[in-house]
Amino acid sequence: MEHVFFPPLSRVAVCGGTHGNEMSGVYMLRELKKRHIEQDGPVSLITVLSNPRAVESCRRYIDKDLNRCFTSQMLRQVEKNLGPLTDDTPYELKRAHELNAQLGPKGSQEAVDLLCDIHNTTSNMGLCLILYSADWIPLHILKHIQSKMTSTPVRAIFIDLPASESYSLESVGKHGLTLEVGPQPNGVLRADIYNLVKEAVELTFEFVQKFNAGHTFEGGEVEAYTMEDSVDYPRDPTTGEITASVHSELQDKDFKLLKPGDPIFKRFSGETVTYKGEELYPFFINECAYYEKKIAFVLGEKVKLTLPPISVQKD
Repeated sequence: MEHVFFPPLSRVAVCGGTHGNEMSGVYMLRELKKRHIEQDGPVSLITVLSNPRAVESCRRYIDKDLNRCFTSQMLRQVEKNLGPLTDDTPYELKRAHELNAQLGPKGSQEAVDLLCDIHNTTSNMGLCLILYSADWIPLHILKHIQSKMTSTPVRAIFIDLPASESYSLESVGKHGLTLEVGPQPNGVLRADIYNLVKEAVELTFEFVQKFNAGHTFEGGEVEAYTMEDSVDYPRDPTTGEITASVHSELQDKDFKLLKPGDPIFKRFSGETVTYKGEELYPFFINECAYYEKKIAFVLGEKVKLTLPPISVQKD
C-alpha cells in the first residue's frame, strides 16, 4: 500500500469517567495529573474527567448514557433544538455539548488530534481497543501496542461507521480510540486491570512521540473483530423478565469461537439453551451495563486489516 502522511499529533486528550463507575480511567487521570503530564509544548496533553457527576455518584450515568451522545445529529440537536441549556436538559446531553466544545468541535480542524477514552468492562475481555472505520492512526497505535505488550493479548473491535454516525466520545477527535479493559466490577479498582491500562496509555504516548519525531511506522496486517449482532437473554414473553443466565461453559470465554450446539444459557428451571447461529466470536459476555440494553453478548467476525506505512507530514 502507498505510504500515507499525516500532520503531527500536537494535541492529545486522555479521558476517563465517561461511565462514572468504571474506575481505571478515573484513577489513571488522577495519576497523570500528579505527574503534571498536562502541559503545553511539542505535544499538548489534555486530561478530562468526562462525566464528573456520575463519577461522584459512582454510577454509569445520571440521565443518559454519555457514550451514546456524540453522533453529529445528536450534537446538532443539542445546539439547535434545545436552545439555551437549562437545568431541565438531561445532564449527559449538556456534558456532550461541553466536551464537544472543549475537544472538538467534531469534524473540525479545531478538534484534538488524538482522543483516547478509557473504559472498563465486567466481561473477561482483557485489553481491547475499539476503533471506528479505517483510520490508520489508531490502527497503527494498536499494532504498536501489540508489538510491545507481552503480558496479555491485545485485541481490536472494529466498528464500521462513518464519523458522523459514530456515537462515542473518542469520535470527537480527528483520530480516536477507546481502551476497553476487563474484567473489573463496577465501582472497583483492580491492580492487574489498572496496570494494563497504564501500560497501554504509556505505549500510546510513546507512539505519539515517535510519530511526531519522524519515525516511519511500517505497514502490515492486524486482526480485528467486527460487531455483527447481539443476543438477548431468554425472557418471559408476558413479563419480559430474564428466565436464564449465561451458561458456565460460555461465561468468561470472550473471543472463543462459538459454534452451533454450544451451550449459551442455563434456564432457571434447569434446561440448557444451545447456540443455533453461524460460527462467530462472542464478546462483552454478561456485561453488567448491557442488561438494560437487552444484550447478553455481542457476536462478531474476525477480520484482517491491511495497514499502509505512515509517518508525519513534513513542512
